[in-house]
Amino acid sequence: MGGQEGPTLITSVQRAFRLLEAVSEHENGAPAKQLARETGLPLATAYHLLRTLVHDGYVRKLDDGGFVLGDKLDSLHTAGGTQTLLSRVRPTLAALRDELSSAAYLTFYEDGEIRVAEIVDGPRTPRVDLWVGFEDAGHATALGKSVLRELDEDARRDYLSRHHLADLTPRTITSVPELLRRIESPPLAPAVTDLEEYTLGTVCVAVPVYRGNTLGSLGVSLPAERQERIQEVRTRLLAIASRVTRGLSLTI
Repeated sequence: MGGQEGPTLITSVQRAFRLLEAVSEHENGAPAKQLARETGLPLATAYHLLRTLVHDGYVRKLDDGGFVLGDKLDSLHTAGGTQTLLSRVRPTLAALRDELSSAAYLTFYEDGEIRVAEIVDGPRTPRVDLWVGFEDAGHATALGKSVLRELDEDARRDYLSRHHLADLTPRTITSVPELLRRIESPPLAPAVTDLEEYTLGTVCVAVPVYRGNTLGSLGVSLPAERQERIQEVRTRLLAIASRVTRGLSLTI
């Protein structure tokens, strides 16, 4: 019997990465001929790969013919940094899920939208069916209302001017004045609740967290029949939120 074969490698992908590494070493750009020489690639191959990388935004071609790294790599770096931070707090979210027997959620307020960054659930703690995206349901979720409560008046007004308060269940608040009244002085402050406002049969509790200067919220969802545990859930969320904020605010 022959020896075990190694992994299947895609040569063109390896060559593209070698080119990216070479481009990164030239702050002011380098022409295709120089990059081909430094990577040991035929000039035609280097040129075709560079053209593809330019097309997809990973490399940018300067007016003088040189190549520098493109903006797409900046977004990958940012996304990678966020993933690193999330990996630090995911065990905490999993412990929260197991302790409260509830799915745990983490959101951030980015570019004027409330976005789900992480959901930690399991077979015995299923997540809420996200039948309406959180970007369109901030008014009906504890996670969204927690963010809205912490925003300053101008940012809150801007958000509400861009989002229709859709009637998702008979319990959904669709009046802006009433929504503002409830989020400004919720009974469990600083925790905010969603009592079957997003989906019938489910209640949620959320508290604010931060990733540096970026506002977010941490919350859990419970079957409506467990609503009597909300005070207990609030206490645990507030304690865990401080730990999550510390983890998210560490320098990468």
